[in-house]
Amino acid sequence: MLRDHDDVKVVAECGEGDTALAAIDQLQPNVVFLDIRMPGLNGLGVASRLFRKFSGSVVFVTAHDSHALVAFDLNALDYLLKPFTSERLAQALERVRERTAHPFSVEALERLVAGIREREAQPRYMERIPANKNGRIHLVGVASIERIDAMGNYALIHARRERYEIRETLQSLEKKLDPAHFVRIHRSMIINLDYVLEVQTWFRGGHQVLMKDGTEVRLSRYQTDAIEKLTGRQRSGV
Repeated sequence: MLRDHDDVKVVAECGEGDTALAAIDQLQPNVVFLDIRMPGLNGLGVASRLFRKFSGSVVFVTAHDSHALVAFDLNALDYLLKPFTSERLAQALERVRERTAHPFSVEALERLVAGIREREAQPRYMERIPANKNGRIHLVGVASIERIDAMGNYALIHARRERYEIRETLQSLEKKLDPAHFVRIHRSMIINLDYVLEVQTWFRGGHQVLMKDGTEVRLSRYQTDAIEKLTGRQRSGV
């Protein structure tokens, strides 16, 4: 794809970080397409060592969309999410051309790499759950899950009026689901906050949760995190 651009010449290709650093130091290219995951020194390590001696552009290349979520508001670096199209590559090259006359500062690169490292350090939650229905395995999108019921060592997933079984405990699933969207309201149920219609006051200061599909579920007074998320009120004691 690079050969389609008349002003681009590939001067080297390296398979791991240390070799890449040596080639960059020797050849001083205008742009480096840098994979983040590679043998030995990874892409972040290479970028960190380029701070003081490389004035060209770095375009990160990654197969993981978590890197793509980093805010490139400095417009100094770009990323390519594999597999990428020739059009997307052309966009990245255009950014490089625009910045050729104005190399980014050391501080800008440091801030960007620090942002990527911070993003990498954050926990990654499940996006799809392989679950059983009628003897077949379905990949259930986590965003479509309304609630999950405990069934001993199994769990029952409710998603878009369908039910799926998964051989996993509620406690295990709770750790894999994004707490910004999912909350355990009592020991036998996890709900998706996006599918909550309203929270109703219940007997003796308790609460009942009405889901958008009409399901009514009790909110345990011992689940203080759930109470705070659903009502906005903190519980100092029970």
